[in-house]
Amino acid sequence: MSRRHFAFDCLGSALAGSLDEAPGTTGLLIVTGGNETRAGAFSSQASLAAEIAAAGHPVLRFDRRGVGDSDGVNFGFRDESDDIAAALGAFRAECPSLRRVVAFGNCDAASALMLAGGAGFDSLVLSNPWTYEDHQADAPPPPSTIRARYAAKLKNPREVLRLLSGKVNFAKLARGLASAASRPPASGLAADMKAGLAGFAGSVRILIAARDRTGQAFLAGWDPRDPRLNRCPGADHAYSDESSRRWLLARILDALTDE
Repeated sequence: MSRRHFAFDCLGSALAGSLDEAPGTTGLLIVTGGNETRAGAFSSQASLAAEIAAAGHPVLRFDRRGVGDSDGVNFGFRDESDDIAAALGAFRAECPSLRRVVAFGNCDAASALMLAGGAGFDSLVLSNPWTYEDHQADAPPPPSTIRARYAAKLKNPREVLRLLSGKVNFAKLARGLASAASRPPASGLAADMKAGLAGFAGSVRILIAARDRTGQAFLAGWDPRDPRLNRCPGADHAYSDESSRRWLLARILDALTDE
């Protein structure tokens, strides 16, 4: 398989794209999160694209306006719908045999896809969607995470011994218990994302890395019975260990082969 780089237009700005070519008629478009370039952290998205293409599916990655090699002003993920639409149009133009296109986004890229109501894709793979408002970015972990942490400590004999021997900071413990009992603040962003996704008719997979605070915060405000949820035990935000990386690859390939 070959990889080539090209530019395409988005409202007068030239966006940089990378296409991993493959003969399949179902392709993957990767939307980057934050201010990350299309290569991904430690070239993780470039590696993912190569593996997906080797399995027979073309893959497009791109830098949104004002990021990486792209021109223009970076308006952030809340205003990324035009960039995503331009990338999807460019993908179809470069690969005219495409019948289906699946979008994958991690963190606020997943949020951007939800806010855009699926952005015209046939299927979505949404990983660790970002639900923090700007003023909540440095907030403590959600109460559900704190409760899980204390439950794990109570199962550990060494931690119980520390508690009984008086080696625990009781003021800190009291603050932690109060946080565990509280309800997470409502997020207007999360409500907008939920409303956007509700209007999407295609298949959806929501991937959550169990060790990721962003994913944990999303789960705190989401229906835990949602059958679209897929949890990866032990994974961090970027699925950086080999087992988690293979898990992520398998979930994306499932979406690409699910007609």
